[in-house]
Amino acid sequence: MLALTLPRRTWAHRVPAGWKLAALALASAFLFPVDNLYVLGGALLAVIALHLATGLDVLRYGLWMMRPIVAFAAIIAVYHVAVWDIAAGAAIVLRMLLLVGLANFVTMTTALDNMIAVVEWLLRPLRMLGVNTRAVGLAIAMVIRFTPALVQKGAALIESWRARSAKRPGWRIAIPLCLLALDDAEHVSEALRARGGLSIHPKT
Repeated sequence: MLALTLPRRTWAHRVPAGWKLAALALASAFLFPVDNLYVLGGALLAVIALHLATGLDVLRYGLWMMRPIVAFAAIIAVYHVAVWDIAAGAAIVLRMLLLVGLANFVTMTTALDNMIAVVEWLLRPLRMLGVNTRAVGLAIAMVIRFTPALVQKGAALIESWRARSAKRPGWRIAIPLCLLALDDAEHVSEALRARGGLSIHPKT
């Protein structure tokens, strides 16, 4: 569940996690209010070029991780075409693909431990209030890791349903998906307990 990083190391892995997360935050803050299609299109091409500079397999893996977003982008595009607001729809779709693609690149090239370390460093002042920053950091990192994995499992459930029935799955896969999520959460909690839990001051 916690292995969405690339199976091989690249030059992007050598860039400190803090710098990559800071660049992602700045890019998101700068591009989110932008509506110019040329700027958004150019930025999307830059993200694609960033993937290619790391390797063709990285681009393929990044496209694979974007599959859940395609359905949302298609719905947004169809709606804006229907209301004849094509420019706004194109801006939303480009912005979505751009920022999710950039976030996926950071996820693919950043080790989970490094991401947690950055979050803990940012939350360090909260330790004075008794906040377990290690638990918060792990929770944030696990949300990043678990979301695409759960989407993938949901897609697998839909495919299994379609192989056995001509009816649309719809809400029927909600309970099996929840059970899968709970099962994964139980396995992760057991693994954490086996490693000493989440103390505020972890042993070294």
